[in-house]
Amino acid sequence: MTEQIYTCPTCGGLLEVAHDMEALKTKSGPAWTKLFDERYRRNQWPYGSGVWGKREWVMPSVQDDEIVSMYEGGTNLFWAERYGKSLGLDDLWVKLCGNSHSGSFKDLGMTVLVSVVKKAIKEGQKIKAIACASTGDTSAALAAYGASAGLPVVVLLPRGKISTAQLVQPIAHGSMVLGLDTDFDGCMEIVKQLAEQGIVYLANSMNPLRLEGQKTVGIEIVQQFGWQVPDWIILPSGNLGNASALYAGFKMMRELGVIDRFPRLVVAQAENANPMYRAYKAGAAEVEPIKALPTQASAIQIGNPVSAPRAMKALRAMNGIVEQASEQELSDAAARADASGLYTCPHTAVALAVLEKLRAADTIRSGEKVVCISTANGLKFTDFKVKYHEGSIPGVESHHKNPAVMLPADVNQVIDAINRRF
Repeated sequence: MTEQIYTCPTCGGLLEVAHDMEALKTKSGPAWTKLFDERYRRNQWPYGSGVWGKREWVMPSVQDDEIVSMYEGGTNLFWAERYGKSLGLDDLWVKLCGNSHSGSFKDLGMTVLVSVVKKAIKEGQKIKAIACASTGDTSAALAAYGASAGLPVVVLLPRGKISTAQLVQPIAHGSMVLGLDTDFDGCMEIVKQLAEQGIVYLANSMNPLRLEGQKTVGIEIVQQFGWQVPDWIILPSGNLGNASALYAGFKMMRELGVIDRFPRLVVAQAENANPMYRAYKAGAAEVEPIKALPTQASAIQIGNPVSAPRAMKALRAMNGIVEQASEQELSDAAARADASGLYTCPHTAVALAVLEKLRAADTIRSGEKVVCISTANGLKFTDFKVKYHEGSIPGVESHHKNPAVMLPADVNQVIDAINRRF
């Protein structure tokens, strides 16, 4: 478990964590759900964490004093009533994974990875630093958990391609931040070389330990519905680790008698970074790398997703589909959702735009229960919001802009402005 290996030495394929399912089957499905409900969001260490409350399904060999946790998970499953009704859906929910310590779903995986690294160092392994390539959220989560554990962290970021809020997070946590003149795929290639040479411990999602934490989002969604399975889950996707993690969680629940069916999976990609969408439309079995173009959904601006083989497996198992969203579509979807009380990051907006397209085509029916996974906190992307409402996003018409009205400090002019609006 603590060995520094990321791919199969024989075939070069990605590794997966294997659990002793026969041992886990000694407890019934209802017994597992009762145990998980008893622990959920409790203050007894470490069960306040949505990940470690399910520790037997995640990483049972990590001891309490080795766990690095910030009580990740347990995030709001938000009933998007107004927005859903505008689409003809009464049962639309948004899983707000960005309401987490570092502001993204990446916390779910990083608590497991950093805990295992802490365990490895305790057992005598020499690890100079934990490192990742990132479009922002992975680096923020790794930096926060690394700082909490007192472990050195190096992050490689594509220079000028992430938001200021995302850039400052690892800086504030004391990580070594390297801004490289390349895109995410270029950063990923370099960090893989560093890991191969034993200079750093790799923290990207090709490391299967990350997926063990991330798979709990699917388990938690079902738990929040009283252990009932939704009809659809829509997931914004770039490096595709989250798609395979979601499947791993549902597969485990079904094998252990907690659920009896899968939801349908929708992988939502930005049109400017859509290698899996292209493979899906072509009926291809493998995802071919592309050169990703700039997109407002910068965290999923990835052309060569390392977890593509695992994600394709998840897509087949969950009767999934892949759809894309243009810059115009994602920008307008964000504005429509925000106007109903949400505050979405542009990546979540990709999922919402895809939802709108699938609903318009009646692929998603009016009576079905739908969950969109919101991957990051919208506050990290204030510039995106400001530019939309100013009408200054290149190539995008701000159909729902709501600019501030600037007035003198005159009550009569304020009254006039209110009357004109309402």
